Amino acid sequence: MGVCAKKIIRVVAAVVLISAQPFVAPAARADISELDELFQELQDPAGDDWEAVEKRIWKVWSQSGSDAMDLLLERGRQAIRAGDLDKAVEHLTALTDHAPDFAEGWNVRATAFFMLEEYALAVADIEQVLALNPRHFGAISGLAMIFEEVNQPENALKAYRAALAVHPHRADIQEAIERLEQATDGISL
Repeated sequence: MGVCAKKIIRVVAAVVLISAQPFVAPAARADISELDELFQELQDPAGDDWEAVEKRIWKVWSQSGSDAMDLLLERGRQAIRAGDLDKAVEHLTALTDHAPDFAEGWNVRATAFFMLEEYALAVADIEQVLALNPRHFGAISGLAMIFEEVNQPENALKAYRAALAVHPHRADIQEAIERLEQATDGISL
């Protein structure tokens, strides 16, 4: 088994463990953070405003606490939108070097690596994201997409299920689960 496969298996195990952890009711804690409140709202099955809640979560995730680091994040995102993936990786590497505890820097760089088909590098960055932010449904679903790309539907299904446990309103994740359940029908998971 190659290094990439071992790393992917380790990340899947972490995602499965994270998704198996019970959610602590934020209302039961005295120190409710903004993200805890948002994730509580996101878990509401009747949450008609989940898209606004998701947008607020992404906004919080995108704030490093440093204007300079936020600028590097934005430049990385702009480079991705412009299709200049090498420049994006350059900006985002500077960001992760200077702000290694900022999960969104790792997440956006993982996206750039994914688009470059550098899956081992993307998985390594996702591992960093999830170590810093285990509820990062974007990173978890990104991992699932990588598993699909490398023809590991069982692992993709596990990752999508973990993402759905964190963010139950995403129709695209539910559709991916249904598609993979049909594709893996009869395969022992």
